[in-house]
Amino acid sequence: MNTTLESIYTDFHSKLHRFIAGRVSDPDTAEDILQDVYLKIHSRIDGLREEDRLESWIYQITRNAIIDYYRRARPLDELSDSLASSPDDEPDAVSQLASSVKGMLNCVPEKYREALELTELQGLSQVELATRLNISGSGAKSRVQRAREKLKEAFLDCCHFEFDRLGRVVDYHPNCEKCARDDYPGNCGDDQTDDC
Repeated sequence: MNTTLESIYTDFHSKLHRFIAGRVSDPDTAEDILQDVYLKIHSRIDGLREEDRLESWIYQITRNAIIDYYRRARPLDELSDSLASSPDDEPDAVSQLASSVKGMLNCVPEKYREALELTELQGLSQVELATRLNISGSGAKSRVQRAREKLKEAFLDCCHFEFDRLGRVVDYHPNCEKCARDDYPGNCGDDQTDDC
């Protein structure tokens, strides 16, 4: 195949940059994703059999890189953005719940808790998680999905949530007696007990 990374860069750089920038709000993040795209193209160019499908192949890699970025985007980053826009003098539901996340992890079984801590709190990709835990990539993906489900179940067992039209938490009410008490300083899951 006569296609080189240099010719791809020359022919597609500005189009790919605009494509990514239109889907990601931060310019630095768009640049990072574009660099990831070039790395993936470089490592996979020998696998491209039909040169006439080059453009669709490049855009598929680019779409996948954008999807991967959003999958890796940590929910706690979103929470911190929400907290930054909240008034400091009046704690809102999201800020109260954000402080509960680590405590609620105690309600998640160990193998799932470990997967969540490594991916969501320490920032490992699912590929890195698979390597670290010596499991397959699909096993790592499945474990993280199950861990998220179990964490969600723990929160739903603890609280009733109210959402806005975009699906964001706007308020919650504790279901369990421990969290509903005004004199209880913590949150469900702060201590690993049978209350989880």
